[in-house]
Amino acid sequence: MTRLLVCFLVLLMATPTSAMVRIKDIASLQGVRDNQLVGYGLVIGLKGSGDTMRNSPFTEQSLTSMLDSLGVNVRDTRLRTRNVAAVVVTAEMPSFIGKGSTIDVSVSSLGDATSLAGGTLVATPLLGADGQIYAVAQGPVAVSGFAELGQAESLTQGIPTVGRIANGGLIERDLPARFSQIPDLVLELSNPDFKTAIRITDAINIYTRERYGVKVAQERDYRTVDLTPPKDLSITRFIAEIESIRVRPDQTARVVIDERTGTVVIGKDVQISTVAITHGNLTVRITEAPEVSQPSPFSQNGETVVVPRTYVDAQETGGQLAVVGGTDLPTLVRGLNRIGLRPTGIIAILQAIKTAGALQAELVVQ
Repeated sequence: MTRLLVCFLVLLMATPTSAMVRIKDIASLQGVRDNQLVGYGLVIGLKGSGDTMRNSPFTEQSLTSMLDSLGVNVRDTRLRTRNVAAVVVTAEMPSFIGKGSTIDVSVSSLGDATSLAGGTLVATPLLGADGQIYAVAQGPVAVSGFAELGQAESLTQGIPTVGRIANGGLIERDLPARFSQIPDLVLELSNPDFKTAIRITDAINIYTRERYGVKVAQERDYRTVDLTPPKDLSITRFIAEIESIRVRPDQTARVVIDERTGTVVIGKDVQISTVAITHGNLTVRITEAPEVSQPSPFSQNGETVVVPRTYVDAQETGGQLAVVGGTDLPTLVRGLNRIGLRPTGIIAILQAIKTAGALQAELVVQ
């Protein structure tokens, strides 16, 4: 188990960090982002798996309001239907998307419905953070999970109360900002780093100096790089050319551990000062083996009793002293692998090395 984990760490960390990547994969244009939309609606046509009106009064109120807007008066009637479910509809509205375009929407049950399979979402307005309606969602809900209930047994696979409608949202309002109206062109790094920002600036300037005869990039800080497009060149074409330039990103030496799952991720530049490590496992086994004590034959006052018998055994394994230290990831991995630890043991060792001041990296515990 440990050897497989260590080999995976070597394969995972050895190549990507040393490869050249496109600027579009490590940075994005500041101000160009998606917008979150949310709405409340009803899914109809369910096969008896909808909300119960008694436990979900908001579903009954919503159904009554919808029917009233369609000219059907049921305000004095107690609704008992089980084929309607109240849902929350969410979607991501891409930047600079135009009116009439379609987006995917997600539908999640809000009441006690058991499944949304086979249902259809009724026209639902989707609102942005400013309270304005930007899209309307409607259509059949696609559900990957299912739930079957019986009198003595039930079978559920996946999450049947969450679904998705492909191209179910219709954009009704344009975003106020347009690409040509962006005041400043600024590249924002996904993982801020001073060295990466400098490398991006230099790579862009080398490209534009050879192609246009001018330098267009200037680093602002460790997170952003300012851009000035050449004259007589559209911003769209300029950004497309810049995003294709390849650079070698830098990263902070970091070790990420997750004690719940036993996951250990070690960065390529992590170094450990030479230390001696030993790790032993103490196992205590307690066994109960009660015995029955019988009285002698024909005894007058004898009784049959159970006599407790407890056996305690303690074993301590491991305890080998190993020297761990190195200037690169393979050397470090070989040192940890030589001790022969499981992931939980590696996590304990890394935490102890950090406490001793020998781990020259940031330790992130999730």
